Amino acid sequence: MSTSSTTRWSTALIGGACSVFILMMLWSVWTPDDAPPEDEVPVQAASFEGRPASAETPETTDAYGVPAGDWTITERTIRRNQTFADLLLSEGVSYQQVVNVARAVEDVYNVRRLRTGKTLRIYNDPATETARYAVYEPSARRYVVYDLQDPANSEVTERTVTTEWARASGTIDGSLYQTMIDSGAHPELVIKMADVYAWQIDFFRLQRGDRFDIIYEKRSIEGERIRPGDVVAARLVHHGTPYYAFRFQDASDDRPEYYDGLGNSLRRELLRAPLDYARVSSRFSHNRRHPVLGVNRPHHGTDYAAPTGTPVRSVGEGVVEFAAYKGGNGNYVRIRHNGTYTTGYLHLNRMAEGIRRGVTVEQGEVIGYVGSTGLSTGPHLDYRVWKHGTPIDALDMDLPPAYPVAPDLRRPYMQTVQRLQPMLDRPAYFAAERAASASTS
Repeated sequence: MSTSSTTRWSTALIGGACSVFILMMLWSVWTPDDAPPEDEVPVQAASFEGRPASAETPETTDAYGVPAGDWTITERTIRRNQTFADLLLSEGVSYQQVVNVARAVEDVYNVRRLRTGKTLRIYNDPATETARYAVYEPSARRYVVYDLQDPANSEVTERTVTTEWARASGTIDGSLYQTMIDSGAHPELVIKMADVYAWQIDFFRLQRGDRFDIIYEKRSIEGERIRPGDVVAARLVHHGTPYYAFRFQDASDDRPEYYDGLGNSLRRELLRAPLDYARVSSRFSHNRRHPVLGVNRPHHGTDYAAPTGTPVRSVGEGVVEFAAYKGGNGNYVRIRHNGTYTTGYLHLNRMAEGIRRGVTVEQGEVIGYVGSTGLSTGPHLDYRVWKHGTPIDALDMDLPPAYPVAPDLRRPYMQTVQRLQPMLDRPAYFAAERAASASTS
């Protein structure tokens, strides 16, 4: 072999090694995006369950398992209405190749599920000036590697999620959201806590001085925090009264429920409010001056001021009795929940897809979006409740609870309470329990 050939060969080896080193360094500082709700990016697990990510990534591949090479890597941010083909055609991939990949991996991850704002990482081969691989991450825990030349080798990988209990607490001085963020908790925890207490406490009416203590599942991937898991236990002191919540799975339930210290369910027949975040702009009244008509008349509803497009949820399971435009009510949905309660949702910008008369809806299902249709001065929801056909004040009604812990499970439930309540009441106790658990694991 000539000296010049030997030199070129050595240079190539050094260049390849440098490429591997650079990719490994990039991986060491890479931070995964926070995981979106799983139901937003479903994977067809029936035909592909995903393989767990190896704890030891071979040196011949990068962080995604792509073979090391002299790749030119391009990261393309997915724009609105942009397709998989749009992203790859400009990278030298033929339309037929795109079709072949889409067909080969549709049971792994359908390319139609690419989401606006996410990134497609494309590996181009400088020698052929075409894309060889593409990587898409629907969530922090899952990524898809598309083999553009051999589609059958495309695969989904799931990273290992580490879960441990964590504790957050704080005294509200402004908003619950800001107080919880200041305590170091993940923003998603605010929503999860609101869901736990949705049937018991109206979060719009929390006040300065109220306090929360919460034990939850803190989740991370390779040291990077992602969305938290379930709330394990919580205590919310509202107007000086403590409200406890403990997670427990009854044998008859498909999933865990939350109960108070005596085993009574926190779930109620109806949610306290149909919106996640808003403020009460006008209360139930028998004599209110109408903001549009300028005359005094009854206002048998509760107005929640919120931006146009804010999702509105059904406060309970029921059947849609009415879903259409109705004069001053604007776009209006009325739901009969049982022989006792009926609820109404007025001035909607629009109804949610599929909401029509005769349809059955679930508790918490989005039925429409806040608007300002009909006789309205601005975007808000006029929420109404009827009990046996008589309008009542939604903010003051007494909601009946769901079933308590089954009698044969009360003993294990009370043991759960006895273990968790001291962790909520005394931070030092939680720290000691966590330390003891770590030493025995």
